[in-house]
Amino acid sequence: MMKQIEISDAQLRKSAGEGMDAFVKTFVDAILQAIGGELTAENIGELNNDQITLLAWDVLHQEVMDGGMVQLIHNGYGPFIFKNPFAKALNKLWGMRELSKMVYDAHTLYAKYGAEIEKDCTDEEFMALFERFPEFDDFDDKFIENEEQYTEQVARYIDEHIENFATIKQ
Repeated sequence: MMKQIEISDAQLRKSAGEGMDAFVKTFVDAILQAIGGELTAENIGELNNDQITLLAWDVLHQEVMDGGMVQLIHNGYGPFIFKNPFAKALNKLWGMRELSKMVYDAHTLYAKYGAEIEKDCTDEEFMALFERFPEFDDFDDKFIENEEQYTEQVARYIDEHIENFATIKQ
């Protein structure tokens, strides 16, 4: 059974007026609230593909902006981003070819180093991962350089397909 995601028209207008980051966050927050705050194996079936893709975007965006691909993988999000059809959805459905290609390219490194990066470690060992796996730096840099454009593309896709993400209530 699909979760009913609802956003008030007033809330949507307010967030749209605050910019594309706030607009996207309104949808992410509404989806997370509807599923109890976290995407799990138990509740993923309650969301549609666009809603899941948006949550994957949010994870990618937050993790890479905070600490890069190495952090994303170490924090356990590698399978969600790289072993699901996230990159395919970005390209084929959302028209985000450039970001999709980057995720596909980073997947190659994830396949090579993911198990090692995902291991439990101390803070010091975690910080050393960035030096041990500099191959991810180019992906991090490219994401950060293009973050505003990517966010704008996500916001535009949501705006053009609002009904796939939430019901807007008066």
